Amino acid sequence: MAERSQRIEIRWHGRGGQGAVTAAIVTAQAAIFEGKYAQAYPEFGAERRGAPVNAYTRISNTPIYTHAPILYPDVVVVLDPSLPWDMVLRGLKENGTVVVNSKRSPDEMREIVKRSDVRIATVDATKVALEKLGVPIVNTAMIGALIRVVPVVSIDSVIRAVKETFPGRLGEANAEAIKASYEVTRVG
Repeated sequence: MAERSQRIEIRWHGRGGQGAVTAAIVTAQAAIFEGKYAQAYPEFGAERRGAPVNAYTRISNTPIYTHAPILYPDVVVVLDPSLPWDMVLRGLKENGTVVVNSKRSPDEMREIVKRSDVRIATVDATKVALEKLGVPIVNTAMIGALIRVVPVVSIDSVIRAVKETFPGRLGEANAEAIKASYEVTRVG
């Protein structure tokens, strides 16, 4: 019997300089380490620091042939909660997952998201990034939150991918951000 195709599509929402594109790539690389098929790519509007940025990650156990933007994601990861929520949530599948960089609880975020059919997870990724990296670049902290809620790849694979992306001390610091965020993510 043929193996059933399983694919997960993740759309990352952030602003230029927050690392959404790198997060998409690191997550895809972790999947490849595990023998899965994966792709990651960005979508830019105005290419400047602070402008909204979308990035996409697809992970599958079978080859991926499409390279279109992800219009109907299974998961949205929100690096900057000040982005317009109608844009962030557009197309999110029923019973999808929202992972948000926020001090708020998942229940408090539900009041903003206004969808009862989705799972919501929150993490203060800015605090984690400042503690572990010394700068408010939240991408790796958000990867930790993502894999806590939606275990598409193992934490070991993500840490391997981040250390290959950022060798030396920077890789170690980002690995610590992933671990810390993984531990403190709240799911509602």
